[in-house]
Amino acid sequence: MQRFTFLKPALLALFICFGLVANAQRAEAADIVVAGGCFWCVEADFEKVKGVGDVVSGYTGGTTKNPTYKQVTRGGTGHYEAVKIPYDPSVVSLDQLYNLFFRSIDPTDAGGQFCDRGQSYATAIFVSNAAEKAAAERAKAEAQQELGQTIVTPILQAGPFYEAEDYHQDYYKGTNRVLTRFGAVKQFDAYKRYRKGCGRDARIEQLWGADAPFIGG
Repeated sequence: MQRFTFLKPALLALFICFGLVANAQRAEAADIVVAGGCFWCVEADFEKVKGVGDVVSGYTGGTTKNPTYKQVTRGGTGHYEAVKIPYDPSVVSLDQLYNLFFRSIDPTDAGGQFCDRGQSYATAIFVSNAAEKAAAERAKAEAQQELGQTIVTPILQAGPFYEAEDYHQDYYKGTNRVLTRFGAVKQFDAYKRYRKGCGRDARIEQLWGADAPFIGG
């Protein structure tokens, strides 16, 4: 009986310890959702950031459930090409991520990004709580002050995020061969040619100069 009495508080302490660890792990699990034009490029950029996990390409901001790539790029669904960026707050902060985001896009262009035109390629930040909204607004104000131009990237309330088709995930490093106007090439090569041909890095460097974090990504 004495042994049983001793074990009860010990087990209770153990359960409390496990609970604290689980809560800490949950606190570390965070992500943001942004739209910056072609999601291949945004995914490629942010997976280089220390503290960021496996970025997911997808669609958000629209009304159609489970939209396809063809539906979104054709227009009419209201969705943006977007990415979900998981991150460790102990390594990289919301402010840092949003500042990097603004400097990886042309936030003065409301009609799309670079060679990709239309609403589905427009930029946006999707926030799900007060902390994200405040950090996004700070980053937007800083970007506008630095550029001296009007920033048109909206800060919107987050909604459902639908993962894009499997072939879009990690496209920038894929090794499958795809048919392009350059012939049949591997995905990573097709991605590099697309990024350069679309003028993404050239325009970002023109806007942000040495503050552009992902040139040649």
